[in-house]
Amino acid sequence: MITPFLFDQNLLLALNFDGGWFLDQFMYVVSGKLTWVPFYLFILWLIYARLGWRVLLMSIVTIALLITCADQTATLAKTYLPKFRPTHYEPIAAHVHTVNGYVGGWYGTVSSHAANCFGLALFTSLLIRRRWYAWMMFEWATLVTYSRIYLGVHYPMDILFGILEGLFWAWVWYRIYRWAAQKMNLSGPTRQQESCSATNSSHAQ
Repeated sequence: MITPFLFDQNLLLALNFDGGWFLDQFMYVVSGKLTWVPFYLFILWLIYARLGWRVLLMSIVTIALLITCADQTATLAKTYLPKFRPTHYEPIAAHVHTVNGYVGGWYGTVSSHAANCFGLALFTSLLIRRRWYAWMMFEWATLVTYSRIYLGVHYPMDILFGILEGLFWAWVWYRIYRWAAQKMNLSGPTRQQESCSATNSSHAQ
């Protein structure tokens, strides 16, 4: 009988393979936390360009709280519902393809990468509300989360739980953000509109 855990193992081994040196290094870099710092700065610039500096500041605070909740929830799951990563689970560890000797920590019940990436993708997509942006963000989140399977440090089920957790926290914090924005009157004009208003005012003077 195929149990859910056995199915998860088989799916992992199907998705985790040796793609050669180039793909190995590509996925290793994709999975790195510092790799995406310029991308995060681009997201912040886009929020500023579309919605203004007040919304940007509020968004930074909200995103920080969202990531904290998503990351800590995943950490609590690893602490109180420990589940060995594939790289540390002896029955299959020898069959798991790893890169550059990276095996991760002992437990990987919920993927923090998946929670953080999908949480950021949903929250900022709801904020910016452009189809091209949503496609870009969710494709990025999918790539990063798959890299965790490729590196052999998460089962697909760990990824799924992380995605669901990230989407949940994104929805919660977006609702809180909307409530706070209304209270603080942050749902006003975009930065471009503010610039136009300022220009018109100077011309009138």
